[in-house]
Amino acid sequence: MVEDSGTTLLEHKQKPILNGTTPRKESGEPPDGGTKAWLVMLGSFFCNGILFGVINSYGVLYTEFHEIFKKKGSLNPSGEAALVGSLAMGTTFLISAVAGVLTDFIGLRRTTFLGGFIASSGMFLSSFCVDNKLALYVTFGVMYGLGGALAYTPSLAVLGHYFKKYLGIVNGIVTAGSSIFTIAMPYVITECLKRFKIENTLRILALIASLIMVFAFLFKPVRETERKEINWRNTFNVGVFRNKKYLVWATVIAGSLFGYFVPYVYMLDFVKTSFPGPVDGKIPVLCIGITSGIGRLIFGYIADFPKINRILLQQVAFFIIGILTMLLPSSTASFYWLIAISLGMGLFDGCFIALLGPIAFDICGNEGAAQAIGFLLGTCSMPLTIGPYVAGLIYEKQKSYTIPLILAGIPPTVGAVAMFLTRCIRTKNETLKNGTCKVTESTDVEDGPL
Repeated sequence: MVEDSGTTLLEHKQKPILNGTTPRKESGEPPDGGTKAWLVMLGSFFCNGILFGVINSYGVLYTEFHEIFKKKGSLNPSGEAALVGSLAMGTTFLISAVAGVLTDFIGLRRTTFLGGFIASSGMFLSSFCVDNKLALYVTFGVMYGLGGALAYTPSLAVLGHYFKKYLGIVNGIVTAGSSIFTIAMPYVITECLKRFKIENTLRILALIASLIMVFAFLFKPVRETERKEINWRNTFNVGVFRNKKYLVWATVIAGSLFGYFVPYVYMLDFVKTSFPGPVDGKIPVLCIGITSGIGRLIFGYIADFPKINRILLQQVAFFIIGILTMLLPSSTASFYWLIAISLGMGLFDGCFIALLGPIAFDICGNEGAAQAIGFLLGTCSMPLTIGPYVAGLIYEKQKSYTIPLILAGIPPTVGAVAMFLTRCIRTKNETLKNGTCKVTESTDVEDGPL
């Protein structure tokens, strides 16, 4: 799942992605252990798990909102219900770059606390407007997504203040939080819905999200850095937009993600309509969560081998994700076939996520990789938001998930092929391998700030 892309960058740079919060030697070395360091790791683990566990498990809430909107006479209950969750995902990515800048200026703890407050407030307010789609777009979609972005970024950056030697394994543990919560949260939400209905379920989720504010108090740097005055001219380095290879790569990634969130949103309803018997629709989501975590570890390790072409590996992942998504309608004949497809989707989703940071580092270099990741996440917000809504529109007309799922698989498949264009461009940060394309020299990201 896309939420963990920044952590891979941390592993390769061995320091946090935010310039203003990077611990310097003169300010004290990371302790690499100790009670406080491990508590920071635990807090970051839960922040990641809570935020993305809810978003990735939105399919459970989707079925409830769909029924509510349908009873109110909505013409497109599927798309409107899907938009609530996809807005949360899209807003999280859209605000990620801004969250990094805010962390530089007000600090790790304040940014995380603010994010937890906004996320929990949005979820709590949602409990009072479950039948008002416009209000839900603001409270659940925008507010929870905004809070998620503000809490997510510093929860990763703080790790570099406490770990250096063990930063790689610590990042692996922290990012596993989203996978573990994605496995558990569908069952928690389902049980809450059975016992307390949708309104009180959202209040329980708000209470869970409020724990982020508690964990925020753990995120104190080893030694505080001097606060900066905001200078937007020096904050945003637009040199990445002069890097042709980065532009091609980021554009292809964004275009490929139009259908990415569709299976997460509609999986439970797809199982419900395709398998009328006593089948647990949460199992495919559980399978995706498990193998996604495994995939990040496996392909992250493989990508470290010097002769591995990381972009090519990501192309393979995109292609397989696209094919497997298009094969989902064929699984209606066998639930075991659906499980097999879900396991494969999760595995290569982990591959795709694990390679985002290292590839940005390869293309943009040490100075530009952090903002390259931020700009990429912001660019991806729009397709992640629109895709599920469009799929819902198609479903309402067809009353079948066949066409929506097939269409959702086309963008990553085409994107995998389009990514070959990156082989035609060379940057100053890498050595060109043998190829058949005419090579153009791309401007590196260290060209200077705006």
